[in-house]
Amino acid sequence: MSDMDTAGAKTGLTLDKAEITLNGDRLAAVDAHISPGEILTVMGPSGSGKSTLLAYVAGFLDPVFSATGRIRLNGLDVTALPPERRGMGLLFQDPLLFPHLSVGGNLMFGLTPAIKGHAARHQAVEAALSYVGMDDFLDRDPATLSGGQRARVALMRTLLSKPEALLLDEPFSKLDTARRGQVRDLVFAEARQRGLPVLLVTHDAVDARAAGGPCIELA
Repeated sequence: MSDMDTAGAKTGLTLDKAEITLNGDRLAAVDAHISPGEILTVMGPSGSGKSTLLAYVAGFLDPVFSATGRIRLNGLDVTALPPERRGMGLLFQDPLLFPHLSVGGNLMFGLTPAIKGHAARHQAVEAALSYVGMDDFLDRDPATLSGGQRARVALMRTLLSKPEALLLDEPFSKLDTARRGQVRDLVFAEARQRGLPVLLVTHDAVDARAAGGPCIELA
């Protein structure tokens, strides 16, 4: 079946013999399929190529690295597409909220253009905040938020862009123990409910177990 035949169907995320090398030395190699709602965890110590692999999937691999293989999302080969056209939503160790924008402004930035009109877009942002228990935070400065609150805003900003897959680069690692489990459960639950394939890179075995999916370990 061709890419054109399957493009648009929710078939998941495929890393087809994806391999990253640096100066001829192999850093990471993954050949895997992630079904809608499934979480694939890639584990390994610092320097094992986890984040580099994720950068390749997302489309912003540093040119110092070389890569082979194909990346397919819902049947479409996205290997040659720029990051903004791949349909990937990303969450990093740091929430990376824009400091010059309010909480509402950050969410508005991520909102899909498919929602048109000021009233409709404002309503979508308010609904997103209400969903994560932050009803009165629309005008708040991100600098006043706790770590858990920033993580929730970052998640909703990503989901408001309507991604077709989630790429997670240790997004729970800087949260305290109490918040870590709550935010992690929220992220995983949303991915499953929305049928998003998830690629999680981490060095934390607790996160890997909580993901509940297959796990690949890099040396």
